[in-house]
Amino acid sequence: MPLDFTAIDFETANSSSASACSVGLVRVRDSRVVDTASWLIKPPPGHDAFLEWNVRIHGIRATDVADASGWSEQLGDLVAFAGDDVLVAHNAGFDMGVLRGGCAAAGIPCPRYDYLCSLQVARRTYVLDSYRLPVAAMAAGFEGFRHHEALADAEACAAIIVHAAGRHGASSLGELSAAVPVRMGRVGEVAAAA
Repeated sequence: MPLDFTAIDFETANSSSASACSVGLVRVRDSRVVDTASWLIKPPPGHDAFLEWNVRIHGIRATDVADASGWSEQLGDLVAFAGDDVLVAHNAGFDMGVLRGGCAAAGIPCPRYDYLCSLQVARRTYVLDSYRLPVAAMAAGFEGFRHHEALADAEACAAIIVHAAGRHGASSLGELSAAVPVRMGRVGEVAAAA
């Protein structure tokens, strides 16, 4: 079974899990990046305040998303890109929380995905002073990216998983999960559409 997955990263306008303002997606097939996508998201009313702290981190402002579509209009594009893949994210609890939070705020079912956390994989693969994404990505040979830009972060996450799989002799996410070991999680209630 080849190393196939979709890496995902969200940026948020504030501390609400429903405040996604951008997403980055990276499709990996047989350990190689074959497609990428990213777009801005307009957070829903009640979750749309852009806090200065978040803006300082990712640089996205309310004016940047003024003409962007909202969560419910864009979820289909995310699901179409990811298909039936296992999702991979760095500190996956955050990103899966955004997936759940966005769906809850929009009043729509959260698509069901299995997921693997590259932060947990990095902690069991490398000996580092920090396991923050830029440091773990550097250990995987992926450096010089713009941290907190959703697509760049998803690319870094994908690089960590591919490198870690090579280090552990794993040819699939299931093998990597078992070798490290890190348990895969699951998010959502409904089957994801391809």
